[in-house]
Amino acid sequence: MTPVLTHGAADAPPAARRPLGVLAQRVENGLGLAVDAVAGSLVLVEIFVLLAGVIARYVFQKPLVWSDELASLLFLWLSMLGAVVALRRGEHMRMTGLVSRVGPRAQALLETLALTVPLAFLAMVLWPAFEYASEEMPVVSPAMEISNGWRATAIPVGLGLMAIMALLRLARLHEGRRIAVAVGITAALTALLWFAGPSLVPLGKLNLVIFFVVLVAACVFGGVPIAFSFALATFAYLGLTTRTPLLVMVGRLDEGMSHLILLAVPLFIFLGALIEMTGMARAMIQFLASLLGHVRGGLSYVLVGAMYLVSGISGSKVADMAAIAPVLFPEMKARGAKPGDLVALLSATGAQTETIPPSIVLITIGSVTGVSIAALFSGGLLPAVVVGAFLCTVVWWRYRKEDLSQVRRFTKGQITRFFVVALPAILLPFVIRAAVVEGVATATEVSTIGIAYSVIVGIFIHRQFDIKRLPGMLVETASLTGAIIFIVGCATAMAWGLTQSGFSQDLAAWMQSMPGGAAGFMLVSILAFVVLGSVLEGIPAIVLFGPLLFPIAKAVGIHEVHYAMVVIFAMGIGLFSPPFGVGYYGACAISKIHPDEGLPHIGGYILALLAGLAVVAAVPWISTGFLK
Repeated sequence: MTPVLTHGAADAPPAARRPLGVLAQRVENGLGLAVDAVAGSLVLVEIFVLLAGVIARYVFQKPLVWSDELASLLFLWLSMLGAVVALRRGEHMRMTGLVSRVGPRAQALLETLALTVPLAFLAMVLWPAFEYASEEMPVVSPAMEISNGWRATAIPVGLGLMAIMALLRLARLHEGRRIAVAVGITAALTALLWFAGPSLVPLGKLNLVIFFVVLVAACVFGGVPIAFSFALATFAYLGLTTRTPLLVMVGRLDEGMSHLILLAVPLFIFLGALIEMTGMARAMIQFLASLLGHVRGGLSYVLVGAMYLVSGISGSKVADMAAIAPVLFPEMKARGAKPGDLVALLSATGAQTETIPPSIVLITIGSVTGVSIAALFSGGLLPAVVVGAFLCTVVWWRYRKEDLSQVRRFTKGQITRFFVVALPAILLPFVIRAAVVEGVATATEVSTIGIAYSVIVGIFIHRQFDIKRLPGMLVETASLTGAIIFIVGCATAMAWGLTQSGFSQDLAAWMQSMPGGAAGFMLVSILAFVVLGSVLEGIPAIVLFGPLLFPIAKAVGIHEVHYAMVVIFAMGIGLFSPPFGVGYYGACAISKIHPDEGLPHIGGYILALLAGLAVVAAVPWISTGFLK
C-alpha cells in the first residue's frame, strides 16, 4: 500500500458528477503532466551531468568545474517540482492512524483539513519565498557566473504550484460544504494564533512546547503531512514569538534541501528501479532465496546484512534503503512477510547502520568536534554488528514458526548456476564502494556509475531493458525525491528555529549538571539524543550540540569515539522511530508501504536497538578496541 493521502468513504461523489470537479480534474491533469515531464527530465539531466563529471575528471583528466554547480541548481528545482508531483499524487508522508479510526464524517473532514492546513501555510509563506528569491538575485555562482536567483526561484515556484495542486485536489475530491467547514476551521485556528501572538511572547521558551510539541503533534495525528506539520509550526513560532524575518525560514528550508550529498537520494531511487527493470533484482533474489530460502526468516537476515554492506556508500540513509528495498521486498512479500514488518525492519536497519563508514554523520562529528575521522571510521564497524545481532534475534523470534513446507530446497549445482546469473548484480555494491574508495567518484556521483553499470548489464547480459518504462520510473523517482527532501528541508528549518531560541545551550548546561558522573551523563545523553534525533535529524543535532557536549564527555572520562558511537545510535533510534522520526517515513516512502502498517511491528525492533545501544554504551571496547 502506497503512503498516500487517502480519502474516506464519505468523500464527495466522483468528479464526473460535479462540473467543478470535472474542470478541476482537467486542469490538474494538464498541469500535472507538464510538471511530471519537467521533473522526470530533471532526474535524467542530473544523471548525465554527474556522469559526465566523473568521465571528464577520471578518464580525460579534465574536470568540469561547473558540473557540481549545475547539479546543485537543478537539484533544488527537482526537489520542489518533485514535491508538487508528490502532492498531486498524494504521496507526502503522513500519519493516518487516528484518522482511520474515527467515523466516516469526521474522517472526511480530517482528510479535507489535511489539504486546507498545508494550503494555509503555502499561502502565508509564498511572499517570503519570493522575497528570498529576490534577495538571492545579486549573488553570482563562482564557476558558471550566473545569478543564484535562478536556483532560489525554484522555492516560490514550487510552493505556488503546490498551492494550486492543493486547490485542485480540494475541488476534485471534496464537496463544497465540507471544504467550507475545513476552510473555516483552518481560518479560525490561524486567527486564534495570530491574535494570541502578543500573549505568547512573554512565555519565552514555553513557546517551544506550544509550537514544536503541541502544534506539531496535533497536525501529525490529525493527518496533516509531516513536512507541512514541521513547516507550519516553525513558521508560526518565528512569526508570532520572534522578530525574525520570515524569509530567513525560507533560507533555512533552502539550506536543508540543497546539500549536494542529498542528490544521491533520487539517483539511488532510480538505480533501485533500474535494477528491478533490468532483471538484476530477480537474479539476485533467486540466488539469495536458493541460498537462505530454507532458513526461517532467511531473507530478513539478508536485509540486515545487505544494509550493512551498502550503508554509507551514498552518504544518505534514505538512498541506502532505496538501493535495497526494491530488490528484496517483492520476494519477501511473495513468501508471506507482512509489509508492516518489512518496513519496520528496514527502518531499524537504518538506525543500526548509522555508524558504518563512510558515514556523513561520522564526517560531520569529526568536522565540528575535532575528533579524528579515521578513528571514527575504525570505531564504527563493530558497534553496528552488535546492534545488528539484536535485530537478528528479533527476526529469529518472529519467524521461528514460519511455514517452510512449500519452500523448495535447491541443490549445490542449482545454487551455483543461480550465483553465476546473479553475479553481475552481486558485484554492483562492490563496484560502487570501490569507485568511492579509489577516488573514481564522490559519494554523490557514485550512483551514476551504478546506473551506467546496470544499463550495460540489462542490455548486453540479461538482455532486458524496457525503454517504455523509463518515463514512469523517472517521474516516480522525482515524486519520492520531492516527498523526502521536502521533509528534510522543513526539519532543517525547524532545527534552526530551536537553535535561535537558545534551547541547545540550555540543554547542554542541564546535562552537565546531572549527577552520576560518566554513567549519569551517558544516560542523559542517550535520552536527549533519542529525542533530538526524532526532531532535528542527525546532522543538525550534531552541528548544534556536538561542540557543546563532546568536551563535557571528555571531561567526565568518556572516550570521544565511544561517546560518538552512543550518540549516533541514540539519534538513529529517534530518527527512524515514529511518530516524529522522518527516517521512518523515508523508509515508508521507499518501500511504498503506509506508515500505519509498520506501527504494530516496529516496537520489537526499537527494543532491540535500545538493547544493542545499552551494550555499546556499557562496553567501551566495542567502539575503541580497534583504535591504534
